[in-house]
Amino acid sequence: MSIKINYTNKKTDKLACNLVLFVDEKFSISSLKKYLSNIEFSYINDLLKTIDLKKNMLLFEINSKKKIILISIKKDLKSFDIENLGAELYGRIKHGKDREYFVNSDTLTHKNRDFISHFLHGLKLKSYSFNKYKTKKEKRLITLNVFGNKKPSNQNQLKFKALEEGTFYARDLVSEPGNILHPDEYAKRLNSLRKDGLKVNIYDKKKLKKLGMNALLGVGMGSTRGSYLITMEWNGAKNSSSPLAFVGKGVTFDTGGYSLKPARFMEDMTYDMAGSAAVVGLMKTWQLEKQKLMQLVS
Repeated sequence: MSIKINYTNKKTDKLACNLVLFVDEKFSISSLKKYLSNIEFSYINDLLKTIDLKKNMLLFEINSKKKIILISIKKDLKSFDIENLGAELYGRIKHGKDREYFVNSDTLTHKNRDFISHFLHGLKLKSYSFNKYKTKKEKRLITLNVFGNKKPSNQNQLKFKALEEGTFYARDLVSEPGNILHPDEYAKRLNSLRKDGLKVNIYDKKKLKKLGMNALLGVGMGSTRGSYLITMEWNGAKNSSSPLAFVGKGVTFDTGGYSLKPARFMEDMTYDMAGSAAVVGLMKTWQLEKQKLMQLVS
C-alpha cells in the first residue's frame, strides 16, 4: 500500500468525506463547530463524555461513508513527537477500506509553524515497506488532501521529500538480502549515485594494496567478492569552511569470523552495513535537496 499527499485550496467548510481535525490535549471541540454539521458536533460531543481521553487520537464513524479523526495536540510537543503522531495516523488508516482523507490545517493551533511538515513526514516514513521481491504487491493507494492556510511552504515540501527519498534509499539498501547486496553490487550501486552530482571514489583491491590497507584485504580474502573502500563527496558549503565527515561500516554480511555465529543470530547480519547505508542516505538527501531547491528557484 502507498500513500499520496495532495495540497488543495478547497475551502468547503463541511466536507462530505473523511476528515482529520486537530484539537487540544483535552479534546475540546468547541472550535470545530464551523467545520462540522450540528448533528456531527452533537454526536461527537456526547461520545467524548464517555471516552478515555488519554489517547492521542480518536476515530468517530459518522456513517458508512464518513469518518472523523480527532488528533490531540499537546503544547510541549517536539518535532519527533509530531512525527510520531503522523506515524500513528498512518497506523490507524492503513488497514481500513477508505482511500481518501482530508486534513484541515486550519484547526491546528500549535506554535510550531512547521507542524504539518513534520506530521506528514512522520506519516510518510511510517508508510515505508520493502516489497521488492514479493510476488503479490498491494496496490491500494490512500490519498491525503491537505487544505487550509497552514499548509507547508513549497520549500518545506521539497526539503522533506528529499529527506524521505534519502531515508528510503538507505532502508532499501539495509533490507536487501546478503546474496544480492554483496560488496561488488554495493560498490556498483554507490557508483551510480554520480548521476545525482555526488563525487564517488571507489578504491578496489589494487588501490587498497597500494594504500597499505592489508588488514582490510586480509579479511576480504575469505570471500569470492571484492574488497572496497568508497568515499562520497558533496561540496555544498563555501570553500573556506571546514569539511564534515561521516563514516559508516559497510560489511554486507558478518558471519562472525573465527567465532562463527549460530543460525538464529546469523540471519540479521545483513543489517551490519546499516552504518554505511545511513551515510549514503544522508549524502543522497543533501544532493537531492539541493537539486529540488534549485528547481524551485528556477
